Amino acid sequence: MSGCAGAHGEYDAVVVGSGPNGLAAAITLAQAGCKVLLLEARDTIGGGMRTLELTLPGFQHDICSSIHPLGLASPFFRALPLEQFGLEWIFSPVQLAHPFDDGSALLVERSVEATAAQLGADAAIYRHLLGALVAHHEQILHEFLGPLRFPRYPLAMAGFGLPALFPADALANAIFRGWRAKAWLAGMAAHGIRPLEHTATAAIGLMLGMLAHAVGWPLARGGSGQIAAAMGAYLTSLGGEIVTGCEVRSLDDLPPAPIRLFDLTPRQLLRIAGDRFPPRYRRQLEGYRYGPGVFKIDYALSQPIPWREPGCQRAATLHLGGTLEEIAHGEADAWHGRHAARPYTLLVQPTLFDPSRAPDGKHIAWAYCHVPHGSAQDMMATIEAQIERFAPGFRDCILARRTHHAQAMEAYNPNYVGGDINGGVQDLRQLFTRPTLRRVPYSTPLEGVYICSSSTPPGGGVHGMAGYHAARAALA
Repeated sequence: MSGCAGAHGEYDAVVVGSGPNGLAAAITLAQAGCKVLLLEARDTIGGGMRTLELTLPGFQHDICSSIHPLGLASPFFRALPLEQFGLEWIFSPVQLAHPFDDGSALLVERSVEATAAQLGADAAIYRHLLGALVAHHEQILHEFLGPLRFPRYPLAMAGFGLPALFPADALANAIFRGWRAKAWLAGMAAHGIRPLEHTATAAIGLMLGMLAHAVGWPLARGGSGQIAAAMGAYLTSLGGEIVTGCEVRSLDDLPPAPIRLFDLTPRQLLRIAGDRFPPRYRRQLEGYRYGPGVFKIDYALSQPIPWREPGCQRAATLHLGGTLEEIAHGEADAWHGRHAARPYTLLVQPTLFDPSRAPDGKHIAWAYCHVPHGSAQDMMATIEAQIERFAPGFRDCILARRTHHAQAMEAYNPNYVGGDINGGVQDLRQLFTRPTLRRVPYSTPLEGVYICSSSTPPGGGVHGMAGYHAARAALA
């Protein structure tokens, strides 16, 4: 095996890529008694779950993922003893803050009732809708965190799936009267990185809203790298072997093993194994669609962000975008190749709740907006204008910053093709059928070769379910 010193012996399975799904696949195989080798091109494991000093010494920044509702709710994660390997979840008192131009903010509490009470005429419908979803959240997660299959809980699936099929803007305008509730759904749905007028964009908004009340939106103490460290430690405790600094360029680089799983998107898999695939399957992978990218800024701060609404300091996560109309306009711009003048901006401020990640009295934050696929445009001034809009004086708090445009995100992690952190467009054409339409979406025409990345169901997010399902398919 060229360029991957450190591996030794014979293996039942080799996993390429150590993001949450690669780690999940390796753990699932090791739990089944397989001798597993996990290969990672970088010097550390984790994929998007990495925490590094990006700005100044002592300031620990999450490279990509930071808030993990699905990490806590995932059936796979819930079954792992990661707390025994150092993982600790931290919850902010408010799960999400969505500030508005009038100086107020919607504060999404763990309590459905407390959140609904802020919505005036929309309180009753919010209470009814979210209350029903929370009551059945475990059944809903079972149905949607995996490949397309006959539902075990058809009533729960229908209760979620019918409103989820709507475009987010249409659903918001149909069920809510006030602009605050409409903005709430728009901000939640915009995590899907698709225009809000597209079919089924309500799904991600309802899912995230449900999770905010059912399990919370936690962060890992010490940064997201601690999730990868705990998963890696658990894997090695099961006898798994991890080799870092090993870039796989061809199937010939791998040691012999009956099972080979790739935590890679179709583009990387084609580079490694494209010449071995039948022409039809190769064309299908070549036609896989990637979505808009992100422009991200990491900040070292001298003090907490001075939000106009003090309640925003009780939330680790904020949605900056004002109204439904503004958020919808910005998401449509990114999809159609334009850079929004006032983009929907997602901001996370971890050190208000985990002070271990910055020197005493100092803080970190990060913010990103959605941009056209493959963009290299600098959006720093635009993002900071959005933050200043709701937190006047923010720029005076900045000690240092580090920016990554969409192309730089891909250079850091090749799975972020064009800056797409979701591993490909997540629409009805490419959700349960990602990356191609196959009975077992994780399988390929090559015997023993499987895909286990976010380019397979159920898509993006730190939940490990794609890796788990791919490993179960390989074992079957």
